[in-house]
Amino acid sequence: MKRIVLFINSLQKGGSERVMVNLAEYFQKQSYDTILVTQYQRENEYALPDGVRRIYSEPEPQMLTGSRIKNFCVRFKTLRAIWKEYKPDVVLSFLGKNNLMAIATAAFLPVKVAVSVRGEPTMEYEGRLMRFLAKFLFRFADGVILQTRRAAEFFPKAVRKKSVIMQNPLNPAFIGRTISTQRDNVIVAAGRLDENKNHAMLIHAFSKIAGEYPELKLVIYGEGELREKLTALIEEKELTERVILPGIIDNVAEMVGRARIFALTSNTEGMPNTIIEAMVLGTPVIATDCPCGGPATLIENEENGMLVPVGDAYALADAIRKILSDDAFAQKISENARTIADTLAPEKVDKAWENYLFETL
Repeated sequence: MKRIVLFINSLQKGGSERVMVNLAEYFQKQSYDTILVTQYQRENEYALPDGVRRIYSEPEPQMLTGSRIKNFCVRFKTLRAIWKEYKPDVVLSFLGKNNLMAIATAAFLPVKVAVSVRGEPTMEYEGRLMRFLAKFLFRFADGVILQTRRAAEFFPKAVRKKSVIMQNPLNPAFIGRTISTQRDNVIVAAGRLDENKNHAMLIHAFSKIAGEYPELKLVIYGEGELREKLTALIEEKELTERVILPGIIDNVAEMVGRARIFALTSNTEGMPNTIIEAMVLGTPVIATDCPCGGPATLIENEENGMLVPVGDAYALADAIRKILSDDAFAQKISENARTIADTLAPEKVDKAWENYLFETL
């Protein structure tokens, strides 16, 4: 039986973590010995599929009492020991420093290592040292998985030659869902309340059209460090009754499926699962055309969604007006968007990941 190890920081709810859990479930069902290695266990995590073992790579606290260099060496040895003990055929790593550690700790071991950059490389590898290490160490990976062609531009030719673009599989929970014929008078967004998601842009845009659509509300699902700042902005715009921050809820998909518009206003994105899921649900999507090109990969402007420039609240307000004021246009992009369910069907995309990891590598 072939063995695969999936490596990520934690299973805390987020797009990359969800893709990894879905892949773990697929590999387990295909009778691979599937192990998921995480550094930590966090609150509000995705449930692990039955039959998938979980191992923690973070050393015991008493082992991390020295300098940063010593602590790094302890973590390095711990992770390398996991590869030696479990002897995987393939290690698939997601995100930032994990990718660098996976390559380095598996050096000279009989294991194939594939690393996946999940967003804009300059965001995953901030600072001159991290960018140098990524460009250098990725040369020694057996496979490099990117989400968009724009992301490949970050890397030298030696890395680009071994890289492949792999799409995210559609979450199986979204297959066969009933499409709402009656939609709530709501614009919905979902994501961590942080600088990158730029919900402030959405609030500014909503304030520009709020007077034109007095029954319309904006609901932003998620939690994060900018809650107080966003709340203050909502109060400043005198929209406390119309812009709502409910936090994290379990039935976001249901809320998105009943909304008139789903908005994503990020400064950077990889391949946003939230856009894919909104499109499958037939909810018209407006997204920023942000690095490294994930939304633009999914959306053909004014055909199956709308793209607006990063940070441009005026363009976003105009896009919202166009959808709300033109029912035929909204219906067209809704119907066209739903066809993405065929393109990103789990049985197709999961199989492509399997073929790449166990045949191409």
